[in-house]
Amino acid sequence: MVSSKAAFIYLLGLVVVSTSCRTVDSDTGHWYKGNLHTHSYWSDGDDYPEMIMDWYQSHGYQFVALSEHNIIADHEKWVRIGQDSLKKVALNNYRGRFGDDWVVDQLDENGLAIKLKTLEEYRPIFEEPGKFLIIQSEEITNQIGDKPLHLNATNLRNLIEPQQGESVVEILQKSIDAVQQQREETDQPMIIHLNHPNFHYAVSLEDMIALRGEQFFEVFNGHPQVHNQGDSVHIGTEEMWDLVNIAYLRQGKPMLYALGTDDSHNYHRMGRQWSNSGRGWVMVYANELTPEAIIEALEAGAFYASTGVTFAKLETEEGAIRIEVAAEPGVHYHIQFIGCRQGGDHSEVFEEVDGVSGAYTLQPDQLFVRAKVLSDKQHPNPIEQLDMEMAWTQPVTHSH
Repeated sequence: MVSSKAAFIYLLGLVVVSTSCRTVDSDTGHWYKGNLHTHSYWSDGDDYPEMIMDWYQSHGYQFVALSEHNIIADHEKWVRIGQDSLKKVALNNYRGRFGDDWVVDQLDENGLAIKLKTLEEYRPIFEEPGKFLIIQSEEITNQIGDKPLHLNATNLRNLIEPQQGESVVEILQKSIDAVQQQREETDQPMIIHLNHPNFHYAVSLEDMIALRGEQFFEVFNGHPQVHNQGDSVHIGTEEMWDLVNIAYLRQGKPMLYALGTDDSHNYHRMGRQWSNSGRGWVMVYANELTPEAIIEALEAGAFYASTGVTFAKLETEEGAIRIEVAAEPGVHYHIQFIGCRQGGDHSEVFEEVDGVSGAYTLQPDQLFVRAKVLSDKQHPNPIEQLDMEMAWTQPVTHSH
């Protein structure tokens, strides 16, 4: 079992995560690649959930969360085809992949409609113990004024309705509290994370600092309109991450961990202007491929976010990070150790290394450190100016 106080080590297939009373070793622990933010026809995606799961499974992912806006795929829902050429293409592909017997259609005075499969209907054709997992999720979606407020609830049991409030913080906090309440009432592990804070620049740094119980957010989201890098007026999500953690640690709150996600909506048109699959993900070290184990590992910080860089070695323990990249031929890597000093109000680069390996130990006057790995390998389908593949570890402190 992984603990938030764990020493977390991965070395060429040998993994050891230990606490004072519990140990996970290479006999039980594995790395799992997953995407926690995905959309289908159940909300505003443009393909069938089975087609989307098929893509992720065939592209080396071990777990996926279909996180639809304010809906869970547990009831009857139909999609109208009409004269939409994209829907016609999607339907032809759907029939071609799964066969006419699988597709339930209906023709009436309003035209052709296709019945969407529920999660429990399509889950058995994909899930395989230890190899592929689908996690029930929801994107709790609301807005105040012109500010869209979105949070993903991962592994929830029951739908959570959009929360109402008089401010950004109040609405977000009520969503966080609702997930925590459901977790306590059902005894089912689940987490909530803040999505794309810079989407319409809806969630400010001050808003995030004011939240309680928010342990995760998206440092990278693959949607082309979310402004991961900010602009001339707004800070980017990476700087926001550090500033939130400076404030959280001063307030005695747990540190904020960072996710990479696709937020995929578009499965037939590819390019910078579309929200496609395969842009960002998390690599999670867990005891087993179950929702409970994935949630536990995420809460322990036993994961990293990536847009393409993979680690061959990762060790994090109290006040220290050691890292080695699984280098690809002809690709160059640059490692930055980024953190904040005690009493500081901003983050800085403590040390930089050109190469595939590096290590850093916090000094007594330093608050936390995290590693960022940049490469000169072009991302196959980038957004914004994030053209090269990279990865981010979670931050560590002297007390982890």
